[in-house]
Amino acid sequence: MKNRLLKLVQDNLKAEKKFEIRAEGETPEIFLYDAIGDWYGISAESIVRALRDFDGQDVLLRINSPGGDVFEGRAMATAIQQHRGRVTAQIDGLAASAATYVATAAAEVRISQGAFFMIHNAWTLAIGNADELEVTAGLLRKVDGSIVNDYMLKTDKDEAQIREWMKAETWFTADEAVEHGFADSLLEGQGAALANRWNLGAYNNTPAALLASKRQTEQPQYDRAMAERRLALLESLAA
Repeated sequence: MKNRLLKLVQDNLKAEKKFEIRAEGETPEIFLYDAIGDWYGISAESIVRALRDFDGQDVLLRINSPGGDVFEGRAMATAIQQHRGRVTAQIDGLAASAATYVATAAAEVRISQGAFFMIHNAWTLAIGNADELEVTAGLLRKVDGSIVNDYMLKTDKDEAQIREWMKAETWFTADEAVEHGFADSLLEGQGAALANRWNLGAYNNTPAALLASKRQTEQPQYDRAMAERRLALLESLAA
């Protein structure tokens, strides 16, 4: 069976993506509009460098991401928590999987009306023998425990409830994300339109509203070709 993280990335090679930094206004903005991963999306190193450029300043992190690799996501979250300035996360369309712990690492989380927030047990890509894969599985269980603790601190929900939501792959509307404490405030916006840019067939419980409209726009040819070569290599190694 194909690794579902690999499927998520392959399904979204043609999606409109963006990693952009805007420093024109009073508060710098970082756009995380892509999958999370150093081989196929936005890397933790990119976020670290961007935050370093604004050391001591408040930053607005704008998110529209279908998720990605748990370890890259945790590294991004650590960089956000250690930033010497206030980081506010704004979910413009979708924060799924690894993108949720990037968001909740911020001092404040805002979510646009129509956006979605999804939590589940952690994903990664792994290649190796049985012993090496068992080590990776153990690391994933530890990371899941760390994520549970972070969600508990953010929401004041108990451990059993958080684990139940993660195991079930739970999707929250913007209103529900605020209701349950994952987000602090609701914004007017076009969240549904942005969230619909992604092909979310790799997930089990994607809301029908997000499966109904997958508006894929062309990615630059050279960019897509490079991503396809990398993913083909990963798939051949994992076979």
